[in-house]
Amino acid sequence: MRYLVRERLLGFGDDYWIEDDRGEKVFLVDGKAMRLRDTFELKDTQGRVLVDVHQKMFALRDTMVIEREGEPLARIRRKRLSLLRNHYRVSLVDGTELDVSGKILDREFAIEYDGELLAVISRRWLHVRDTYGLDVVRDDADPALLIAVAVCVIQLAEKGDDD
Repeated sequence: MRYLVRERLLGFGDDYWIEDDRGEKVFLVDGKAMRLRDTFELKDTQGRVLVDVHQKMFALRDTMVIEREGEPLARIRRKRLSLLRNHYRVSLVDGTELDVSGKILDREFAIEYDGELLAVISRRWLHVRDTYGLDVVRDDADPALLIAVAVCVIQLAEKGDDD
């Protein structure tokens, strides 16, 4: 399944829709404005919250936390010593770890589990919007989790570019 994320660079709040490959809105990223940390909810088209994501305030490395129904689901943080590539580790509460890596200049990332490709994040710049696609390769993958991971990785990568 392919998803297209058109993140708005200008506007009040950080809300934007994620569309499927047919151009239909399937998920809403509901960004929370006026917060000290980066926070957003991923909602379905009926407004139900699928996952809640926030930046961990006090951490040695930038860390994002994903929760489902108020319970921790995953933690995403940048790996140390990544010179020419961005590397992120996604630690799920069940002990599973996903690896996200990509070339800094290409703005392309792969999400893998135990060496097997789960999804690919592909970015490109368009006029006033930052657009990127997420191709979910495995049918049994959790699209809400992978979309939340993609949004977190893009946000963490942008913060790293600003440093």
